[in-house]
Amino acid sequence: MQYQPKRHNRTAILIAVLLATAAFSTTSVAAETPEQKLKEMGITLPTPGKPVANYVRAVRTGNLVFLAGHISRSAEGELIAGKLGTDLTVEQGYAAAKLSAVGLLSSLKAEIGDLDKVVRIVKVSGFVNSAPAFTDQSRVVNGCSDFLVEVFGERAKHARAALGMASLPLGAAVEIEMIVEVRD
Repeated sequence: MQYQPKRHNRTAILIAVLLATAAFSTTSVAAETPEQKLKEMGITLPTPGKPVANYVRAVRTGNLVFLAGHISRSAEGELIAGKLGTDLTVEQGYAAAKLSAVGLLSSLKAEIGDLDKVVRIVKVSGFVNSAPAFTDQSRVVNGCSDFLVEVFGERAKHARAALGMASLPLGAAVEIEMIVEVRD
């Protein structure tokens, strides 16, 4: 005996699909915003300070925001300084990169008003104050990348550079700059 597929009434199938879609859309919860996610993480974005030289923290052109390099500072504004590979561990550098990312989001929010306007994190460039033999710059800059993905999800997946530097301004452990696509 040969298998005969069951024939279904197309109208009944269409109604079932529409009902299932309607039930799903009325019971689904609105996606969590980046600012809600930050609050849930216990992170309050600081008010960005004024630049100490002749530059601005963010420049918007069209749909892109270019964020100046942000050095690693604690929530209280204390500089996280030191050279990776001699003064600081990879884990300490990772934490410093995350703090730089918090500063970047603070400047981004000041520029665009609402972090939910972020369409995509396009590019992250991380500069790591490195001892000559230190080669784990990418693991350090992961502190920034992992944090951004935690806050924004898939729209934070970005192109990236993680570079070792002989020194950074004020002896900072990490400096990170970012390019972000935004909507109006």
